[in-house]
Amino acid sequence: MRRTHLITLCMSVLFSLTLSANVGAHCQIPCGIFDDELRVQLIEEDITTIEKSMNQVVALGKATPVDYNQLVRWVTNKEDHAEQFQHIVWQYFLTQRVKPVDKEQAEEYKEYLEKLEVLHHMLVYAMKSKQTTELANVEKLRMLLTDFHMLYFDHEAGSHQ
Repeated sequence: MRRTHLITLCMSVLFSLTLSANVGAHCQIPCGIFDDELRVQLIEEDITTIEKSMNQVVALGKATPVDYNQLVRWVTNKEDHAEQFQHIVWQYFLTQRVKPVDKEQAEEYKEYLEKLEVLHHMLVYAMKSKQTTELANVEKLRMLLTDFHMLYFDHEAGSHQ
């Protein structure tokens, strides 16, 4: 009986360690160690990677013979970075950082809705970037990120609103 409990305990510890190694970038507790500006920089990096991946997919598709292995790798890379982009937008900003505002606070509520609208558009254009190699989607992502940055950060104080 004791041996069974020991085995169960060991398996539970191993299982927990395995799961904890796969935990994402943020645990949704108010730890205060994550940097909003860094999240924006990570999104910028994802956009650049998506763009490079699109260019590589187009170039590899025109090559003779087509190197399907590399083509698939660049498509996968493009989709992975679009998903990382989406993850930061919904998991970090939408879920944790952009706080709901009461409708009675008219000006704050208007700003809240503007942030939600831009974040939603960002998610849609990240999805479109996964579906195509149209560089217009990348440019739209860059413009939307700039818009969000202006809405989210108080540039005079250097912190988010």
